[in-house]
Amino acid sequence: MQKTFTYPKFDFVTPPELAEGKSGHYPVVVVGAGPVGLSAAIDLAQQGQDVLLLDNDDTVSIGSRGVCYAKRALEVLDRMGCGEKFVAKGVNWDVGRTFLREGEVFNFNLRPEADHHRPGMINLQQYYLEEYLVERARQLPNLQMRFKNEVIAVTPGDDKVGVRVETPEGAYTLSTDWLVVADGARSPIRTMMGLDIEGKIFMDRFLIADVVMKADFPAERWFWFDPPFHPNQSVLLHKQADNVWRIDFQLGWEADPVEEKKPENVIPRIKAMLGDEREFELEWVSVYTFQCRRMNEFTHGRVLFAGDSAHQVSPFGARGANSGIQDTDNLAWKLKLVLDGKAPPALLDTYSEERGWAADENLMNSTRSTDFITPKSKTSKMFRNAVLELAAQHPFARALVNSGRLSVPSWLQNSSLNTPDTDTFAGDMIPGAPAADAPVGDGGADGWLLRQLGNRFQALHYVDDASALDAATAQALDQLAGNGIAVQALVVAQRGQAPSGLKTLIDAKGRVRERYDLQPGSTYLLRPDQHVAARWRALTPAKVHAAVARATRNA
Repeated sequence: MQKTFTYPKFDFVTPPELAEGKSGHYPVVVVGAGPVGLSAAIDLAQQGQDVLLLDNDDTVSIGSRGVCYAKRALEVLDRMGCGEKFVAKGVNWDVGRTFLREGEVFNFNLRPEADHHRPGMINLQQYYLEEYLVERARQLPNLQMRFKNEVIAVTPGDDKVGVRVETPEGAYTLSTDWLVVADGARSPIRTMMGLDIEGKIFMDRFLIADVVMKADFPAERWFWFDPPFHPNQSVLLHKQADNVWRIDFQLGWEADPVEEKKPENVIPRIKAMLGDEREFELEWVSVYTFQCRRMNEFTHGRVLFAGDSAHQVSPFGARGANSGIQDTDNLAWKLKLVLDGKAPPALLDTYSEERGWAADENLMNSTRSTDFITPKSKTSKMFRNAVLELAAQHPFARALVNSGRLSVPSWLQNSSLNTPDTDTFAGDMIPGAPAADAPVGDGGADGWLLRQLGNRFQALHYVDDASALDAATAQALDQLAGNGIAVQALVVAQRGQAPSGLKTLIDAKGRVRERYDLQPGSTYLLRPDQHVAARWRALTPAKVHAAVARATRNA
C-alpha cells in the first residue's frame, strides 16, 4: 500500500561474539532502534560514550505511526545534531481548530510570541524520523548498531547485566554496565523481568487512515466533534510530508478491527469526509485503542526503561514520542556522569523521579482528553456537547474543551536537583524550567540561544557591555571551567566582546534579558539537558559549584 516512501534495509553483520565464539562487554547497551532508543544512543555517543544499539528488525517503522513532534522535541533533536533535516522535510504548524458539527468552535496558536527558532509542531511520518536518526548515528564512530539482533534473555546483576541475543546466524551472550530499554509498548524485556505496568485501557477504537492527495487545506490541526460526515463520533485531520494526510476516525468499542481496516470499508468513510470528486489513494491503515499506563519505577538496578516501554498514553496530544525523546534528554547526561565516575549511581534515581512526574502529567492530560473525546454516558456526553456549544461564544468554556492537550516541555520545579532561589526574579525561568529560546548574535553571526546550550553545565552571566567586564569577574568565569565537573561560561551582553577568550552572546533584540529577567550581574546555571538548575543576581563561584554538586548528587 505504501507509495511515497522506500523503506531502507539495514544489513545484518555477523557480531564479533559469534565470529570469535566469546562473550563481549560494553559499557552501555541500548535495546530498540525506534525514536527513543536511537535518541538515547546518539545522545550518549555524541558525549563521547561508547554505545551498542540492538534492534530485532532491519528497517524503520512500518507506516507513519507517530506524526506530531513538539517544539521541545525539535530542540532536543537540534542538540543531538539532527534537527535541521527533520524540520526541513516536515510540515510546520502552530494553529489548531476545533469544530462542532460544521462550525468552528475556537482555535489556538502554539507559538503566540515571536523570536523562537522552532515552530510549535512539526508533522512528519515516523519512518523519516527514524531514517534521519540512523543517518546521524552512523556519523558517530563510537556508536555501533546491530540489526536483526533480538534480545531473548536479560540477567540483571549487582555490577553488570547479562544479555542473550538471537541472530540469523545463531545466539550469543554479552554483558553491559548499563542496559537502556526502549523496546516499545509491549516491551519483551519488561516481561522477561516480570515487571508490572499499571493503568487503564479505554474501551474505544480509532481508525488511522493515511491518504495521499493534493489538497489546499492549510497546515493546521483540525478536530471535529460529531461532524455530518461521521455522526456522533470524532475525526482528526493532519497534513504530513509528501502530500500525505493523516485522518483519525473514532469507531466505537464494538467495531471489528479486522473489518474496519479493509479498503472497501475505509474508502467510503474518507469519501464521505472529502467528497466523491476528490482523488486520493490509501497509504496506510491501522486500528488502535487507547492505553494510559506506566511502570512504577523506570530504573531497576542497572536496567533503565524509557519511552513506551516505561509509559504509554493515547495518541491525542502527541505525547508518546515527544515524551520518550524527553526521557532520553533527561537520562543521557546523568548516565554519562555516572559512567565517568563524576556522579554516584544515585543520580539515576532522579531520572525515574523527574520523568515519573512527566509521565503522571501526560497520563492525567491524556486520560482527560480521552474522557472528553469519548464520553461513556449520556450525561457526560450532554456536558461535553454543552461545553462545545458555549465555547463558540464564551472564552471561559474554551478552557474546558479537550480534544487532546498537546505535548509541552516538562517543568521540573520540584526536583531535588534544583537550587532554590535566594534572590528575586520575575518571569518563567525558575529552577527546573526548560530554557527558553531567544535570538542571539554569536561573535557577530546570527544564532539562537538554545544552539549555544546543552551537553554540559553552563553558566549564563549578563552584563550590558561585555568589553567592560571587570578582570575579577572574567577570572571567576574562567575558573568555572576547572573545578570538578566543568562549567562553561557564556557572557550575555547588549554589545561588546568579553576578554580572556570568554564566549559572548549578543542579545541584540533584548529577548534573553526579557525572558530571563536579566540585570547586570545576573547568573544562571543550566543543566546539560537545557533546564535551569539555579540562578542568582550576582556571580559567586562557590555558589555555582555548590549548585553543580547538588544537581549531580555530589552534595
